[in-house]
Amino acid sequence: MYTYPWYHWITFFFLYSFFGWIFESAYVSVKEHHFVNRGFLRLPMLPLYGTGAVMMLWLSLPVKDSVVLVYFAGVIGATVLEYVTGYVMERLFKMKYWDYSNQRFNLHGYICLSSSVAWGFLTIFLTEVIHRPIADFVLGMNLWVEAVLLVVVGAAFVADTIVSVKEALDLGRALEAMTKMKAELDELQLQAALLRSEISGRLENLSAADVRAGTASRLTEVKAEAAAKMAGLKEEAAAIVADAKAGAAARVAGAKDGAAGFVREHVQSEEALAARIRALSEKREKLAGHMNFYRRDILRGNPSASSEHFAAALKELREKANGGSEASVSNPAGRK
Repeated sequence: MYTYPWYHWITFFFLYSFFGWIFESAYVSVKEHHFVNRGFLRLPMLPLYGTGAVMMLWLSLPVKDSVVLVYFAGVIGATVLEYVTGYVMERLFKMKYWDYSNQRFNLHGYICLSSSVAWGFLTIFLTEVIHRPIADFVLGMNLWVEAVLLVVVGAAFVADTIVSVKEALDLGRALEAMTKMKAELDELQLQAALLRSEISGRLENLSAADVRAGTASRLTEVKAEAAAKMAGLKEEAAAIVADAKAGAAARVAGAKDGAAGFVREHVQSEEALAARIRALSEKREKLAGHMNFYRRDILRGNPSASSEHFAAALKELREKANGGSEASVSNPAGRK
C-alpha cells in the first residue's frame, strides 16, 4: 500500500495539509470562540502536517509489519521534523509559530515529550486507519483529473507560499526594527530627562548664587561701616562698601551670563532631542500601522506565536491586528 508514483505522493501531501488545516482550525476556533484560519499560508493548508504525514509513511515502509517499530519511527521522524521546522522558522521570521515552553520536558520550546508521544500514536493511526481510504480515493481518481488538480492546486500553493514567506519575513524585520526603535526612543528620552535635570539644577544654583552674593555684599557693608565708625574713616568705608557691592554685582552678572549660556545651549539640545523623538516615534508608528491582509492573517491565525527577543513588539502588532485589543490566548497544539 505504500508504493506509489511520485505524483500520488504530491496528492497525499496536499490532502494531508488540508486535513491538518481542518483539525488545527477547528481546535483553535473552539478555544478562541471564533473562527481562526490556522497556519502560515492563507490557503486552507498546513504544510507541516502534509510533510509529516508523507514522512511518516516513508519511514513506515521498512517496518510496516511491526506496530512497535512504526510507533518509534513516527516518534523520531515527526519530532525531528517539528524541531527543525520550528528552529528554522524562528531564525527566519523572528518568532515561534508554536511554543511548548510551558510544557514539561520540552526542548527550546520547539518539541516536548507529550507531543512526541502523541506523534507515535498518530503514526500508527495514520498508517493503519486514516491512510487506507485516502489511498483508495487517490488510486481510484482519473489520472487526468488528478493531473489538472495538481497543476491548479500546486500553482496556487507555490504562489501563496512565495507571498506568505515574503510577508512573514517583512513581519520579522518589522518586529526587529520596532524593538530597536523602542530602545533608541528610551535612550533619547533618558537623555532629554538628564538635560532637563541639568538645566533645573543650574537655575537653582544661580538662585543660590544670587542669595550668597547678596549676603556677602551686605556682610562686607556692615563690616565696613563698623570699621568706619570705629576708625572715623567714613570715606574709606564708603569706598570699601562700593567696591564690595561692585564685586558682588560683577560676580552675580558673570554667574547669570554663564548660566544663561548654559541654559540656552542645553535647551537647544533638548529641542533637538525632542525633534528626534517625534520623528522616530512617527516612523515606528507608521511601521507598526502597516497591517495588510497577509500580515493581519498571520498574526490572527497564530495566537500562540511568541518571540523571545521581540515580545513587546509582537504584542503591539497583535493588538493592532485584533483591532486594538489583544484577547488572552491559550497555547494549543499550534503546529503549522
